[in-house]
Amino acid sequence: MIDFNRFTLSNGLRVIHNYDPTTAMVAVNVLYNVGSRDEDPSMTGLAHLFEHLMFGGSANIPDFDAEIERAGGMNNAWTSNDFTNFYDVAPARNFETLLWLESDRMLGLAFSEKSLEVQRNVVIEEFKQTHLNRPYGDLFHKLRSLVYRTHPYSIPTIGKEPAHIEKVTRDDVRDFFYSHYAPNNAVLAISGNVTPDQVRRGVERWFDSIPRRDIKPRTYQPEPLPDAPRELEVRGHVPQTCVVVAYPMPGYGQPGYIECDLITDILASGRSSRFYRRLLLGGDLFTSADASIIGSEEPGMLMLKGYLEDPSEATARKAVERLMSEASELCYQASRLDRLSYNLTEARPGGVTPYEVERAINRFASDFTFSSLSYLQRAQALAMAEMHGEDINEIVPAYRRVTTAMIATTARRVIDPAHACTLIYRPE
Repeated sequence: MIDFNRFTLSNGLRVIHNYDPTTAMVAVNVLYNVGSRDEDPSMTGLAHLFEHLMFGGSANIPDFDAEIERAGGMNNAWTSNDFTNFYDVAPARNFETLLWLESDRMLGLAFSEKSLEVQRNVVIEEFKQTHLNRPYGDLFHKLRSLVYRTHPYSIPTIGKEPAHIEKVTRDDVRDFFYSHYAPNNAVLAISGNVTPDQVRRGVERWFDSIPRRDIKPRTYQPEPLPDAPRELEVRGHVPQTCVVVAYPMPGYGQPGYIECDLITDILASGRSSRFYRRLLLGGDLFTSADASIIGSEEPGMLMLKGYLEDPSEATARKAVERLMSEASELCYQASRLDRLSYNLTEARPGGVTPYEVERAINRFASDFTFSSLSYLQRAQALAMAEMHGEDINEIVPAYRRVTTAMIATTARRVIDPAHACTLIYRPE
């Protein structure tokens, strides 16, 4: 159980706080409801660029990092298709320094040409290193454009191409900032050795005077389900063939989302998973196999992925069939005999079993509980729960309510061959 209290400022800033007297530190986390889905299609990568620009100096603080270091702290950030998140850690005695820093860059950036030029070059270099010059670096560019035809999820957070970042101007930066980075579009989460009274006084002192802003509405349309299977084959400077089968899945908080998360754990998490016992130990087709979800706010992807030893066309086709076949077995429940006889030493083929569901749920509960021991991870989890409008203490119970029947029902709906989007990435 995570104890917390919450309040909302007059400008719309939602605040959630967890008092932890067992540490001498404090974490301050600001989660903005803006990501790459909010970009203009002709200027992608802007949200990620902003992650960098927010460290380049604000209205009254020219050097953000220097002030953090002076307070004995550290900071970092991340950007996704849906959100942008900033977090700071320092000794609790310097708590208000963190509020001062975060409030000033929420109030306004410096918008200097020098900062823009520096961060633009940093982001372009990151694009080259992680997506253009790395094996499989552009895999998600290709996969997303295969799965999404109209939705902004078709483009990764890094952007479509470096040229989009190269043409960003200070006016573009200013417009994007004042359209999205605002107290009424953010959640402030605090966890550490600061009391509720300290938090309320400090937050009101530093954030209450920041004005509300008009948030630019999202005008794009929902992505329709594929009307037929899709396939794309590409070649690149990669060491071995990679095959990915992606199925559209529900967005966060929608019926079936939790079941999809558990389905991928049943398939590929740990040495008792189906992929490990049947595809890796049980054959020589795959060198590795995995299953995962893109846990996005709007409909995402449930992905099956494998790397192959043999680069031949026939092997790739066989690998795709095996991945889809293994996943499709979860579309029904195991027989009574299977439920009684399934054990760790024998990966019995067939429908999903109560043991597999229980194992996946316990793994999630364990990971969630242990990650929440960290005051920094707790602050980030609280911010996300508040953004979603949910009680953080109800997340694990929601997973525990999932049954084998629910898993099978969701698998039949999601793991549908008619909606499969297959990418085959071959060596040149």
